[in-house]
Amino acid sequence: MSKFPVAVQPYTVREQLSKDYIGTLEKIAAIGYQGIELGRPPEGITVAEQKALLDRIGLKVIGTHAGFDTFDFNPDDIADYLEEVEGGKFVALSLRFASRDEVLAKAAKLNEAGEKFRRRGVQLLYHNHDWEFAKFDGEYALDILLRETDPSLVQMELDTYWVKRGGEDPVSYLGKLQNRCPLLHIKDVEAGEEQFFAEIGEGILDFKAIAQTAREVGTGWLVVEQDQSRRDPLESLAISYRNLQGLGLI
Repeated sequence: MSKFPVAVQPYTVREQLSKDYIGTLEKIAAIGYQGIELGRPPEGITVAEQKALLDRIGLKVIGTHAGFDTFDFNPDDIADYLEEVEGGKFVALSLRFASRDEVLAKAAKLNEAGEKFRRRGVQLLYHNHDWEFAKFDGEYALDILLRETDPSLVQMELDTYWVKRGGEDPVSYLGKLQNRCPLLHIKDVEAGEEQFFAEIGEGILDFKAIAQTAREVGTGWLVVEQDQSRRDPLESLAISYRNLQGLGLI
């Protein structure tokens, strides 16, 4: 069974990064992670210095994020950053929707943004939460969005936790994304009514089945993210990494 490279979404350690940016990145690399979704560094650190740090510790920027529920971003600025840091060519975006018409309008804007990114060699990804599994006229918002966007311009960064929270099976939904999900956000979910976030392998999701489907649809990277944790988030990242190793996935 082929193994995946594995990256981190640094939202997991947002508080640690705000206090010790360099030290936190060093700790992520020391766990064994190979990649990270990262944006421009904080004030006082240049992109060149950020890249030198990442090169030294062995972390590759695999992509970045454009923002949350906004189209107020500059594709050229994002592409310039990815070029300067010699990172992967992915940028993710999340949106909210209150109606079918809003899904359609934002799908059109996603296509426009995706074309601007494509001109710079960057692939736009849509990152879901659970609200995309609200139904408008009997259809999931995410299904509408995927149908109304050009697969060459807008691909997916599916999030396993939020698919489950939305009431769907992550394996089944991922299986619909043939050649359209290059990055996969992997998160586990605790058993019980609260459905709290869990470290990979500590919850109820079947990550062997998820990984098998990811291989089948052409996913290139697994990205570990944990929005909240019951312990030190760096410890959570270490547990997830060890469990992925134990499952033979990385």
